[in-house]
This record gives sequence, C-alpha cells and structure tokens, in this order.
Amino acid sequence: MSTSLIEAVRLFDPNLPLAVALSGGADSTALLLACADKWPGQVHAFHVHHGLQAAADDFERHCQQVCQAAGVPLHVRRVDARHAPGQSPEDAARRARYQAFEALALDTIGSVAIKNIALAQHADDQVETLLLALSRGAGLAGLSAMPARWVRAGLSYHRPLLQVPGPELRAWLRQRGTGWIEDPSNADGRYTRNRIRAELLPVLQTAFPQFRSTFARSATHAAQAQGLLIELAELDLAQIGVPPQLARLQGLSRPRQANLLRHWLHSQFAAVPSAAQLAELLDQVAACTTRGHHIRIKVAAGYVERRGAGLHWYNPALSS
Repeated sequence: MSTSLIEAVRLFDPNLPLAVALSGGADSTALLLACADKWPGQVHAFHVHHGLQAAADDFERHCQQVCQAAGVPLHVRRVDARHAPGQSPEDAARRARYQAFEALALDTIGSVAIKNIALAQHADDQVETLLLALSRGAGLAGLSAMPARWVRAGLSYHRPLLQVPGPELRAWLRQRGTGWIEDPSNADGRYTRNRIRAELLPVLQTAFPQFRSTFARSATHAAQAQGLLIELAELDLAQIGVPPQLARLQGLSRPRQANLLRHWLHSQFAAVPSAAQLAELLDQVAACTTRGHHIRIKVAAGYVERRGAGLHWYNPALSS
C-alpha cells in the first residue's frame, strides 16, 4: 500500500533544523509545507537557481511567495548548470545542485547550522529511476534506485516521500488551495524519464495498481543485496591489498574479482567501468601469468594499468 504525505512526514525524524530543497514544483512545495506544519520555526528552504530556462526567475519568485506565506526562511543560490561536452545535461544540473546545497549549508553555519536536507522525490520518481536502470541493463547498484537517506560532504540527505504517489502530493496542495510551478522541461519528450512518466506509468497503473509499492519493494531487495556485495568486496580487498595485488586477485572466482574491482574503482576513484571494460580487465587479469605481461585498459575517464605486482588506476588529465 502507498503512504500518504502526512503519514510519511509523521514518520520522518531528521535532526533539526531542517532544510527542504524547494524547486517551486508541486512535490517540493508539498514537502516544504508539510514539514513546516510539523516543525514550525525549524524548517528552511534551499532554492537553486539553475539559470537554464527563461522561467527560472518565475520559479524563484514563486518560492519567495510560498515561503513568505508559510513563514519559512528562503536561501537562494545561483549556479551555472550548463553541461560540458560529453556530459549529460541532467548530470551537470545534479552536480551543480549538490554543490549549491553544500554552499547554502555552509552559509548557515554561523546561525542555524543546517546539516540535514530533505529532497522531494516520490514513489513515481522511484519507479521511473528503476525503469531507467532496467532499460540500461544496470546491476544491483542501479536497480537499488534512489536511497532514502545518505551522507555527502558532511550533510545528511533524506527522501521521506519515496512511498508517496505523485498524484497524492498534488491533491494535497489543491485541498490547501496552494499552487505550484510546472517545469516546462517535464513535458519535453526528448527525455526518457518524461516519456516513462507520460506513457508507461498510466499503463502500469491500469495493469498493476500497486506497482509503486511492489517496485519499491524490489528496489529495497536490490539495495540489500548490493550492500552485501559491498561488504564482501571490502573483506576481499582487505585480503588482496590496496592497490589490488594480481597474484592474490587471481585466487578469487571471476564474479568476486569483478565485484572487488568494481568496488575498488568506484570507492577509490569514483570510476565506474562499463560491462565491456570490466570484462576486458578480467580477461587481462586471467591472462597475466608472467612478469612482463602488460595491462593498460581504459576505464571511465582514466586507465587501469599494471605496475609491478599490482593494478593501479590513473587519469592522465589529472596527472599532467
């Protein structure tokens, strides 16, 4: 069964004061107001002005109006979220957004010291994320979809609405007589997520009315399994050594080698190998039976290469 907005916020128990990331859309507006109702005087709003759309100023003005009516302090950060060549627009905006949250939190240190930030992704967003991961052939990390909470740069992030359907949030705002801003980019069919929302979710609602809760349960199972794989990788890495020593690595099964190498690359260098890159690396590890065997394989923005008895990753652009 899905959870209501009020029930989700009732169960939400962050350390206060709390910041809510407010875009001006229905989801974040509902979360902000529900949190402000529960914790009067303890809630702040963080708004990131991306500057990517002509409507960006309208978003900020709407946020000012909502916060003024609710008696919630609004903190605004303007960023340059344009994407670099080869970078996806969504990834560029996401990175800029988190950097803005960190800067906004630092700005509050002298007064309210905000360390907890709530984001308004809901059950429909979680389903969309899971379907995107499936379409890309993702492993357990991708199928885990979005976590309910995590820590980044000393800040605790929360997604208390992952069990709440999107339509429930809009219905709650209508009952209050509160408006919101519709992001024009949400109707752009060039984005796969928008096509999933417009075309697939209505079909799923008809065929599987409980799809939000069942999909969320599957994502939770995947997240638990992924957690076990990370634990295994850390145990193996402690035995194999950092950087990984080839002779010891070869003593593991191929799936455990893959799990260890994937974890090493991601945890140490934020490098995520493609399936083809990882398969090639595993083949080279298996073939490395002589001291003269050379390994140099492209992985993410850098290379994995053999240096003596171990494997190393480096990015030429950072070492020059």
